[in-house]
Amino acid sequence: MVAVMRKAPGVGLAAPQIGVPLKIIVLEDTQEYISYAPKKDIEAQDRRPFDLLVIINPKLKTTSKRTALFFEGCLSVDGYRALVERHLDVEVSGLDRNGRPIKVEASGWQARILQHECDHLEGTLYVDTMVPRTFRIVDNLDLPLPVGCPPIGAR
Repeated sequence: MVAVMRKAPGVGLAAPQIGVPLKIIVLEDTQEYISYAPKKDIEAQDRRPFDLLVIINPKLKTTSKRTALFFEGCLSVDGYRALVERHLDVEVSGLDRNGRPIKVEASGWQARILQHECDHLEGTLYVDTMVPRTFRIVDNLDLPLPVGCPPIGAR
């Protein structure tokens, strides 16, 4: 799974995305991946690098009511993005790749990735929770939002 995620390249992958019927997620966000994003987005998204995480049977819990709305993409819906509202602070517990208990407390972009990947394990894609009028191809990310759309950023 790690090799598939990195080759894509992506910052996260859930086992069902590659036809594996197990509750496993992998994620990492490297300085290299982050360097491709505009600096203003990196700051607004509270995006920081983190090492590879492999979590088996993850259980997600939100740890605050704070949310943010940002464009999100997915290896399963390649080439498209849409605004998705997610919690800014979460905790995920499960087992690591060696079967030992693990607990990850995350905020910002890492929290978003964890929620996105855990959603896959429940059969939910970001297109199921997106702001529909914001769905667009990657080449159109800089176009203005449709009238009446909520503003991007923390809420």
